Amino acid sequence: MAPPDAVPFFSGIPCNRPDLRGYGDSDAPPSASSYTAFHIIGDLVGLLDALGLDQVFLVGHDWGAVMAWYFCLFRPDRIKALVNMSVVFQPRNPRRKPVESMRAILGDDYYICRFQKPGEAEEEFARVDTAQLIKKFLISRNPTPLRVPKEVGFGGRTDKPITLPSWLSEDDVHYYAAKFNQKGFTGGLNYYRAMDLTWELTAAWTGVQ
Repeated sequence: MAPPDAVPFFSGIPCNRPDLRGYGDSDAPPSASSYTAFHIIGDLVGLLDALGLDQVFLVGHDWGAVMAWYFCLFRPDRIKALVNMSVVFQPRNPRRKPVESMRAILGDDYYICRFQKPGEAEEEFARVDTAQLIKKFLISRNPTPLRVPKEVGFGGRTDKPITLPSWLSEDDVHYYAAKFNQKGFTGGLNYYRAMDLTWELTAAWTGVQ
C-alpha cells in the first residue's frame, strides 16, 4: 500500500504496486484462513494474467517480501528476477510451527504472538489515534525484537511528540490512516494469524529453496 505520490519514483519504468488483500482498496475477507500464502500468490498470479504479463521483476518489502519468497517457490515460472528487502528467506522448519517457535524464543509479549487472538490487537489499536499508531510503527528504530506487554499496550505513550523523518510526510501518514480507518486492521493482522496455516499447507515445500 503506497500513497499516490509514490508514482514519480518509478518514472519511465512500467510498474504495478497492488494493494494486497486486506490492505488499501483491495477486499479484506474477515477470516484469517483467507490469508495463507496460497491465497495471496493466487491473487497475484490472477493479476498478472489479467494484465497479460508472463513474467515480472518482483520487488518485495516486509510482508510483501515474505509473499515474494513464496511466489518464487510456488510459481518460479512467473518471476524474471527478485529484489527483497527486510525479510530474509526462512526455510520451513518441519518440527515446529512458526508461532510456536517465536513464542518459545521471544515470549508471549512478542508482537506476532500478541497478534494471534482475533479482536485483541484491534481493540488495543482502537484506543489510539490511527495516525499516531502509523507513525509509531513506521519510524520505530529499536533494533531489539518488538515486545508489547498487555499492561503497556500497542499505543504506548501518547504524550510524546513524534518527529517525522524526511522520507515520511504528514500527508503520507494521513493517507495510510484513512485507509486503515476505512477497512480496519483485521486484514493486515490476519497475515500473522495465517502463518501456522500456511506452514501446515506447505509441507511439500520442506527443504525447497
